[in-house]
Amino acid sequence: MVAFLTSAPLWVSGILLVGLGTVLSMLGPVVVRRYVKLEKLAVNNEVAGFKFATVGVLYAVLLAFSVIVVWQKYSDAEVTVMKEGGAAAALYHLANGLDKPQGAALSKALTGYLESAISDEWPAMERGVASHKTWEKLNAIYATLLTPNSAAPRNTAVMPEIFSQLDVLTQTRRVRLAAAEGAIPGVLWAVLFGGAVVTIVFTFFFGTKNLRAQVLMAGMLAILILSELLITVVIDKPFTGSIKVSPEPLAVILTDFVGVKMGE
Repeated sequence: MVAFLTSAPLWVSGILLVGLGTVLSMLGPVVVRRYVKLEKLAVNNEVAGFKFATVGVLYAVLLAFSVIVVWQKYSDAEVTVMKEGGAAAALYHLANGLDKPQGAALSKALTGYLESAISDEWPAMERGVASHKTWEKLNAIYATLLTPNSAAPRNTAVMPEIFSQLDVLTQTRRVRLAAAEGAIPGVLWAVLFGGAVVTIVFTFFFGTKNLRAQVLMAGMLAILILSELLITVVIDKPFTGSIKVSPEPLAVILTDFVGVKMGE
């Protein structure tokens, strides 16, 4: 269910989670009032109020913590992609410090890596997996730098920085792939959804003379809780769904590569 809500369009997830959940929450007090008289419900209002305060605080803390965690992971994923693009750009410029055949081969390998990351790995990350083709393109960069070139000596001054930037490129890709799996484990999802149900259903057993007011209060509480839960669901996996980190930083770098080649 969570996987479907994460990958579905935002309007579909919103209708199913917030819309349907709110409607059911507003029907709850009506159904309970039909089977339990107001007098019996009103007797426990004072005690139930203290218990509801405890339940509400506990769930609010858990939900707020989850929202903060997934938002931080989403922001980190954006920064990671920008760092990956920056490392690729640095490698492309550093390739000018190599002998011409090896420098051209490095530029070509970098271009192939970025193209594969955008066209192959981003769709793969939506499914929570890595692209083997992109991995091969990354290996091609290493092969280009590690293959001995007897025709021309290596530029020993620039090679350490090239390998340093290549290490950044490799590490940021690994972090990106790890982020694609999501931040919240299955057991926590069960607690989040279960806690939402318990917190909302708890309000059904208060007794107020004005049933319409109670229905509206239950609906407003449901909208608040389920909207925050929706935020957690849609950004838990930063490379999946309608709200996701785009490969735009890599695409910009790739466009710059093409522009430089055309200028040459």
